[in-house]
Amino acid sequence: MIPNTLLRGVLPVTAALLGGCVVGPDYAGAPDVAPRAEAGAPFMRGNTVRNAVAVDPPARWWTALRDPVLSDLVEEALASSTNVRIVSARLLQSRAVLGQRTADLAPSISARTFALNNQLPVRDFAGSGAVVAGAAVPKSLNIDLYNASFDATWEIDIFGGKQRAIEQAAAQGEAAEAAVADAQVQVAAEVAQAYVTLRGAQRRLTLTQRAATLQREAVGLSQQRLAGGAASSLDVERLRTQFETTASQAPAFQAQVDQSLNQIAVLVSREPGAVDAVLRQPRAVPMPPRVVAIGDPSAMIRRRPDIRRAERQLAAANAQIGQSVARLFPRVNLIGNAGWVSPNIGSIGSLAASTYNLGPTLSWSVLDFGRTLAQIRQSEAGADEALAQYEQTVLQAMQDAETSLSRYGNQRTTVARLARASASAGKASMLTDQRNTAGTISTIDVLDVERQRLQAEQSLAQAQADYTNAYVALQKSLGLGWGLGPERVALDVR
Repeated sequence: MIPNTLLRGVLPVTAALLGGCVVGPDYAGAPDVAPRAEAGAPFMRGNTVRNAVAVDPPARWWTALRDPVLSDLVEEALASSTNVRIVSARLLQSRAVLGQRTADLAPSISARTFALNNQLPVRDFAGSGAVVAGAAVPKSLNIDLYNASFDATWEIDIFGGKQRAIEQAAAQGEAAEAAVADAQVQVAAEVAQAYVTLRGAQRRLTLTQRAATLQREAVGLSQQRLAGGAASSLDVERLRTQFETTASQAPAFQAQVDQSLNQIAVLVSREPGAVDAVLRQPRAVPMPPRVVAIGDPSAMIRRRPDIRRAERQLAAANAQIGQSVARLFPRVNLIGNAGWVSPNIGSIGSLAASTYNLGPTLSWSVLDFGRTLAQIRQSEAGADEALAQYEQTVLQAMQDAETSLSRYGNQRTTVARLARASASAGKASMLTDQRNTAGTISTIDVLDVERQRLQAEQSLAQAQADYTNAYVALQKSLGLGWGLGPERVALDVR
C-alpha cells in the first residue's frame, strides 16, 4: 500500500511536469511556391487543347478511351502490381512506427518473481559442535526467500521530445500513403502507354506486311512483263528494292510488339507470355475522348501525390528539429516498484510482506551540449533540404502538366493533318492504278505513289499512338488514377 502522504507529494509534482512545453518550431504548413496557380488561374497551355474544360477530371481516366481490354488490364495492375505492394508494405511499416512512438508516452511496466534458497555460514566461536545457551550452533543457516513484484518506469515528456517524435512518425506515415497513391498513378499510366504502344506497333506491322505482299506481287508481275518485253530490268530491280526495304521493317515492329507484351505481363504481375493469348490479336489504337477535363493548376497541386508526399516529408523534417532541441534539456523519469518479499511463500500477497518504492530520477547530459547542438544544426539543414525538395516538386509538377497539355494539343493537330495526308495518298494510289491499267503511267510513277501511300499510313498510325500516349501522359501529369487499388489511401488534399 502507498501512503496517502506520499501520493499527495508525488501527484502535484507529476501534474506540474506534465504541463511542460513542446520545444522546437511548430509546423506552419508548406510555402506558397506557385502563387498564380494557387490563386485559381488556369493552365498557361490549356488553350492548346481544343474542347478542354476546366472541371475536375475523373479518377478512372482510362475508361474514357472506351477499350474494355485496357480497362481490365489497368484494374488488374492496380490490384496486383508489385510496385504498389512494395510501397504498401512500407506504409504498414510507417504505421507501426507511429504506434510505437505513441506507446512511448505510456509507462513501461514489467513483472518479476523469484524463489531463492540461501545457505549462510555461521562463525564457529566455540569450535565444531559448540553449545551456546544450551543449544548447539549449526555450521550454516538455510534461509528461503520469495519475491513477486511489479516494476514501472515512466519518462515524463516535459519538453515535448516524444510528442515531436509522434508528429514526425505521423507525417512520415502520411508521406507513405502518398507514395502508395503515386505508385498507383505511375502503374496506371505505364500499363496504358504499354498497351497503346502495343496496338500501334501491331497496326504498323500489319500495314508493313500488307504493303510487302502487294510489292512482292508487283515484282512478280514486273518479271512477267520483262519476259514479254514490256518492262525493263531497271523497273524490276527498283520494285524488288522497294519490296525488300518494306519487308525489312517488319522484324523491328514484331520486336516492339513482343517487348510491349512482356512489359504488360510484368506490370500486371505475371510472367512474360502470360497475356499473349489475350493481346496477340491486333486491335485499333484507342483514341482519346472529344472533350477532355483538365481542371486547374490549384486542384492539380492538391491532387498530385508526389506533392503531398514532399509536403509531409517537410513536416516530418520540421518535427525532427524539435526532437533534437529536446535533448538540450533534462530527462525526468518516474520509477516505482511494488510487490511482496517473504521467507514464506504463503505470505506472498499479504499486507505484512508488501514492499514498495516510488520516486523521480533526473538525468542531464550537460557535457554533451556540443554534440546536441550539432544534431540541431543537422536537423535544421535537413528541414532546409526538405523545403527545397518540396518547392522543386511543385515546380516540376507545374512544368509536367503544362508540357503535357501543349504536347497533347499539338499532337491532336498532327493527327488531323496526317489523316488528311493519308486520305489524299489513298486517292492518289487509286488514280495511279487506274492510269497504270490504261497504260498512261510508268512503273516508276506507280512505285513512287505506292511508297508515299505506305509512308502516309505508317506516319498516321504512329501519330495516333503518340496522340493517345500524350493523353495518358496528360492524365498522369494531372495526378489521376490513385486510391483505386486494394490499398485505398485517402489523402488530405486541403
